Amino acid sequence: MTASILIFGGSGGVGQALAKRLRADGTPVHLAARDRDRLAAAAAGLGGVPYSACDVLDAAAIAATVSDAAGAEGRLGGLAFCVGSIVLKPLKRATAADFLAAFHLNAVAAALAVQAAEPALRAANGSVVLFSTVAAGSGFPNHVVIAAAKGAVEALTRSLAADLAPNVRVNCVAPSLLQTPLAQAITANETMAKSIAAMHPLPRLGEADDVAAAAAFLLSPDSSWMTGQVIAVDGGRSTVRTRG
Repeated sequence: MTASILIFGGSGGVGQALAKRLRADGTPVHLAARDRDRLAAAAAGLGGVPYSACDVLDAAAIAATVSDAAGAEGRLGGLAFCVGSIVLKPLKRATAADFLAAFHLNAVAAALAVQAAEPALRAANGSVVLFSTVAAGSGFPNHVVIAAAKGAVEALTRSLAADLAPNVRVNCVAPSLLQTPLAQAITANETMAKSIAAMHPLPRLGEADDVAAAAAFLLSPDSSWMTGQVIAVDGGRSTVRTRG
């Protein structure tokens, strides 16, 4: 039997889109998220897939979730850490608490999830996908907090890939702004959303499924010779400049 893919943040946004893609391909998934009601609804929408309520700031909860997902056989086909935050403020307003909270949620929790899952991933030659942001590789105003945290995620990706090779592959997806609940405070302003969309060579905001498609590829055997990579899914914003 194919081992499950454990998706942290599977109750909405990219995590939910990824779960839908994997289920459509017949891959078993196990969802994890903090909000039990939303999680139960997401699991029901996928035909009743298994799920675990989990606060990723709680290391014991992460370990229990990994154990649930790995099951009696102790195997995981993959892990996607689709949890994140968007903290936008200028340097003069950023506090130590802001930096520490973003680092804990985005980098430390991801590291602890992979640490807990390592034996089960090794048992199934699994794959890990983490998530960064275009802002980690391109300097944008007001992004000091989240860019620092996601820059750590990119470095974590490469270090984990070295530690877990050759049994477990670890890669990262770095999107630009997406039309997801996480970004709703930004995208709900139509004028702002259109302005940001126009900054991309492919002039639109991303959709959750754009990123889920890349994550599904990285979790699949089709990417079996890829590890330690950060893949940009950003409408060309990180690398392409257009006229005008």
